[in-house]
Amino acid sequence: MPQAVGVIQTVGFPAVLAAADAMVKGGRVTIVYFDKAERGEFLVAIRGPVSEVKIAMEAGKEAAERSYNGKISSHYIVPNPPENLLTVLPLDFTEEVEQFRVS
Repeated sequence: MPQAVGVIQTVGFPAVLAAADAMVKGGRVTIVYFDKAERGEFLVAIRGPVSEVKIAMEAGKEAAERSYNGKISSHYIVPNPPENLLTVLPLDFTEEVEQFRVS
């Protein structure tokens, strides 16, 4: 089944928390990466089937915008990322997240 990567970057922590929560509840996806970006921004990345990532991303964007002072600075979906992208960037399923992987 083709996999996708979805990323949402927000201004402030509450918005990224709301986005992450909505994404895992909105679609069969797994959070594979979370970190601080720049200037008080945060990002969260998910993986899952392409159709599920699209649904989860919409839920995450809506939740982030609804959060107090929520603002999305960027978002993107990469359907069927090539293996070299997954090798170089921290987007692969790790041992830490493998137990939460949704198939």
